[in-house]
Amino acid sequence: MTDERLKRLREKSMKLPMLPGVYIMHAKSGEIIYVGKAKKLKNRVSQYFGSGNQHTDKVKRMVSNVEDFEYIICDSEFEALILECSLIKQHMPKYNILLKDDKGYHYIKVTKGEWPTISASFDTDDKNAEYIGPYISGFVVNQTVDEVRKIFRLPHCGKSFPECISKKGRPCLNFHIKNCSAPCCGKISAADYRESVRQAVEFLKGSVSQSVSVLREEMEKAADELQFEKAARLRDRITAIEKIRDRQKIYSSVYKRQDIIALAVSDTAACFEVFVFQDGKLSDREEFLVDAVEDMPSARAEFVRRYYTLRDNIPPRVAVDGDIEDKELLELWLSEKRGTNVTVAVPERGEQEHLVTMCRNNASERLAQHLGRHIGQTAGLDELARLLGLSKPPKFIESYDISNTAGEDNVAGMVVFKDGKPHKSSYRKFKIKSFSGQDDFRSMQEVVERRFTEYKNAETEDGFGQLPDLILLDGGKGQLSSVLEVLDRMGINVPVFGMVKDSKHKTRAITSGGEEIGIKANRSAYTLVSTIQEEVHRFAIGYHRQQRSKNSHVLKLTEIEGVGESRAKKLLSKFKTISAISKATEQQLIEAGMPKNIAENIITYFSFS
Repeated sequence: MTDERLKRLREKSMKLPMLPGVYIMHAKSGEIIYVGKAKKLKNRVSQYFGSGNQHTDKVKRMVSNVEDFEYIICDSEFEALILECSLIKQHMPKYNILLKDDKGYHYIKVTKGEWPTISASFDTDDKNAEYIGPYISGFVVNQTVDEVRKIFRLPHCGKSFPECISKKGRPCLNFHIKNCSAPCCGKISAADYRESVRQAVEFLKGSVSQSVSVLREEMEKAADELQFEKAARLRDRITAIEKIRDRQKIYSSVYKRQDIIALAVSDTAACFEVFVFQDGKLSDREEFLVDAVEDMPSARAEFVRRYYTLRDNIPPRVAVDGDIEDKELLELWLSEKRGTNVTVAVPERGEQEHLVTMCRNNASERLAQHLGRHIGQTAGLDELARLLGLSKPPKFIESYDISNTAGEDNVAGMVVFKDGKPHKSSYRKFKIKSFSGQDDFRSMQEVVERRFTEYKNAETEDGFGQLPDLILLDGGKGQLSSVLEVLDRMGINVPVFGMVKDSKHKTRAITSGGEEIGIKANRSAYTLVSTIQEEVHRFAIGYHRQQRSKNSHVLKLTEIEGVGESRAKKLLSKFKTISAISKATEQQLIEAGMPKNIAENIITYFSFS
């Protein structure tokens, strides 16, 4: 039934015109589950129902639920874009990127009583509290509350006072780093605490400069009255305020009004981060977790359409962190919504590139939290994919290294990193079998050919049956070209790069054959690649030492009369170590396959050695 459905949809899609328009996917119930636009309807829609496609899981799920589709021809691609946005806003199809416009008003809440607290709030329903606001941005409120607590050393642990006061208790780290006055341990009186809250509220209601001036006057007065402890506290508050003000300069932009949008992706999910700049300063931020994306330029374009469909306050400039599909169309659409020209930019240097990177790092952090991974793993994979021009971060990375001593005991190691972490159950060891002597290029060719022959013969997708997303070789252009030759001959299409070391044997760059890609400026990617290179080298050289030690044992055993290389290997296979062989009885040696006279020779040899 499924094959018949796909065949029917495929045949219908092949009859579509090569014209711009909007296509609407329906489920069996008739529900609209996806709306898309196309420059050429036939080409775009037929891709969904073709054989052997490489769609993401999300697209595959959508296609599996499509019972029928309809389409609307438009006069231009721009008209199709406007219609697509309108239909998505109207029907909210489940397989489109859907964003909720949940902007409301936010407040800073100040409770009353002997031990008042300051917190962020989304409502004003507590009659026993004072509210400062409203603010449009929840980000601004949370950031402001956090900074005020640090400046005026107010607790943010959620404890209630005086119930939680215990002079026998020990203050937490926040007290020792001067972010809290530790009322829980009786380190501050109720009167002094209320004075701190009063000053904090005045700070929130007034300007920063005004607050600093008032605090400086109070500090000087306290010093004149010989209240040195109070003067020191006020001095610390002034210093904290000025540090906060200096830090905020980092998050400023030469453009007074702009939005910055960045995307972090993994194999199972993605995160869009939006930085909103007002008056040249970061005034708000939003983040949106979505399903895995199939194509990053297309995903950026779809997100921009969804995000600004819900908003009327369009900035004159939107900066994105990479290539974006339909850039000119989006600029035209945004310009019409705003009423004046809107630029969609992809910064590549200077302040703007720095802000885009900061935005992307925040997206990576949120995505890492969502996936339960370390930020370095997610950011490293994302950064590496961008540097190497991969369509998405590599889930499985294989790395190879050769190890020998002047051509003797020639071996190779293969390590696998899954989601940025070593996947040791997939590590493999290889003995070089096709030749003797030292030739790293031929050794690498043999190893890769054996590995992908196993892939072609595998019946499951486990172990060698799993095709890697990226191959990193410990070596330069020579190793790279020799491996590419094998993969081309075998019809294996996997991105391959070499890891180049400097004179101190540290990772310096990645080579694609024609040129080197510097990675030291990209900290997350550099850390990941360096870790992979060190791990594959450790694994390969460890196996080489093991083989060299084993071969030296074989050589020692062949000194015994009647014991050749074959019998020596059989003994080591059975007893594992020379020490165990030396302690074996005649019967144990016979059971290991040694003739009686050879067993006697072995016992005699070790009794005199």
